[in-house]
Amino acid sequence: MPSDDPIDRLDRRILDLLQRDGRLSHVELAERIGLSPTAASERVKRLTRDGYLTGYRATLDPQRLGRGLLVFVEVLLDRTTPDVFDLFATAAQKAPEVLECHMVAGGFDYLLKTRVADMAAYRGFLGEVVAQFPGVRETRTYVVMEEVKSDGFLPI
Repeated sequence: MPSDDPIDRLDRRILDLLQRDGRLSHVELAERIGLSPTAASERVKRLTRDGYLTGYRATLDPQRLGRGLLVFVEVLLDRTTPDVFDLFATAAQKAPEVLECHMVAGGFDYLLKTRVADMAAYRGFLGEVVAQFPGVRETRTYVVMEEVKSDGFLPI
């Protein structure tokens, strides 16, 4: 019986290895999955072309770069209309302190994941940046005391 899954076990292994170490050469990758470097390279090209691989990036140490305080912010908007959603999303995308912005269902409208230097920097960010985002009625702040898991690896 043919599988409906467009990627096979080797593709999944490639994705898992590359998300853990995007610097793997095609030769190293090929050795780990038991294919020739050419075959591994072709699979990586196909996975990229088909949108499974969307990019590569380095993981940075926020403490060493002066962004040691991780804060989540719930945002409740004053109106839930398409124009307010669009304006808010545009503002969030422009704020470098905002690492992630998610529209959510539930008791508030957006969840922001932010990184700043310290509590004083967060207070400034909240008052000078988030409060100026279009449509913001209310915010709730959750300061992270300990990051228990933050690797962000997808289960493959």
